[in-house]
Amino acid sequence: MGMTNSASEPAALIRARGLTKVFGERTAVAGIDFEVRDGEFFGFLGPNGAGKTTTMRMIAGVSPRTSGTLEIFGQDPDLHGSEIRARIGVVHQQETLDMELTVRENLLIFGRFFGMERAAIATRADELLELFQLSDRAKDQVEPLSGGMKRRLSIARSLIASPRILMLDEPTTGLDPQARHLLWDALQRLKRGGTTIVLTTHYMDEAEQLCDRLVVMDQAKIVAEGSPRQLIVEHASREVLELRFPNGTESIDTKVLEGIGDRYERLAERVIVGCENGEAAHARALEHGLDPESWLVRRSSLEDVFLRLTGRTLDE
Repeated sequence: MGMTNSASEPAALIRARGLTKVFGERTAVAGIDFEVRDGEFFGFLGPNGAGKTTTMRMIAGVSPRTSGTLEIFGQDPDLHGSEIRARIGVVHQQETLDMELTVRENLLIFGRFFGMERAAIATRADELLELFQLSDRAKDQVEPLSGGMKRRLSIARSLIASPRILMLDEPTTGLDPQARHLLWDALQRLKRGGTTIVLTTHYMDEAEQLCDRLVVMDQAKIVAEGSPRQLIVEHASREVLELRFPNGTESIDTKVLEGIGDRYERLAERVIVGCENGEAAHARALEHGLDPESWLVRRSSLEDVFLRLTGRTLDE
């Protein structure tokens, strides 16, 4: 089926309309619409239980949808699951590496599983070891490697057959900051090489760093969509003033809070004020008689977008 798109806009590789998944009484994904374009880095951002992983499993063809339409490369995964799966690399949250084998052997075995020629597997394995900064560990057994190296190897392995789309479910959960940055660098290099990448994350800084476009999910629905920059401009102020009150915020007068900035969110021990100028908002807070234990001013982030849309922080 033909897809009309302007020359400036790449074709949609994944397209969902009214996509729904119900488990018994529970609706895990409630009629969502989205599309992922060729060559982009697309993210599903939201807290645990928002429906991100279920959506990924439907795209990957391992969980049939309850209703709605889903097309990957213009095909329905219910009818063409094995063809679609052959062109998608999927990395789940659980590691499935062979711990007894070496780093390179893990890649070679996976290549044989895809029926690739030995010479082609060897060449591709070396490219991937280079890309994911694992070349010097090629002959090492997997078991003793750090969490970050194992995660990079899992992703490299899923790319052995050069899939069009790479799907990553919470790829940096449990990694230390340095390991996260190494992985981000590798993914950005991969994207520059033309791979379309879809990821789920509950880390707003990850979504902000990596994604060209993303959807924000909450309670089985999409609550916003756009580039990180667009979402911040649309749903948050330029700066944020955070005021901390260890004894709680219940007793603070609403009228006082309304007078400090453009908008505010009252959390248990913090008041988050969206404003044009954080320093000026802090001065107004003091004029209104507020006495926070501590305060800080920062630029708005996707965390503030999520808070604005749902009234909660991402990790609540």
